[in-house]
Amino acid sequence: MKVIFLKDVKGQGKKGEVKEVSEGYAKNFLFKQGVAKEATDGNIKTLDLQKQSEAKRKEREKEDARALAEKLSGITLTLKHKAGEGGRLFGSITTKQIAEELEKTHKIVIDKRKMVLDDPIRMVGTMNIPIKLYPEITGTLKVQVTEE
Repeated sequence: MKVIFLKDVKGQGKKGEVKEVSEGYAKNFLFKQGVAKEATDGNIKTLDLQKQSEAKRKEREKEDARALAEKLSGITLTLKHKAGEGGRLFGSITTKQIAEELEKTHKIVIDKRKMVLDDPIRMVGTMNIPIKLYPEITGTLKVQVTEE
């Protein structure tokens, strides 16, 4: 019996897959648990439509990420912080502070975990911070740290 998996089933199949399983397994386990449905012509057409809409949604997200990366490349974010001799900051500037300042000044909301910053900023100067917006799209934000 051919079934369409609605959820991932370990050892059998992943969500959206169409597979051949035994009739007893399908009726007694998969259908009762709600993890699969019978692969009729109508259900297969519905699955194809869902896959197409999912692909369109992902493409739209990718385009939005590209636009945001372009927008970020033109922004220079200026942060003021107390500093001592030699341009060394008292404390440090973290991705959280950068995200908050970006939201406050430019109304762009970016999760602090998407910013790739190995160590917090501890020196006065200008830095380029890469931001992972989508799996293969990375934007760059220029951050300028000045003495307060």
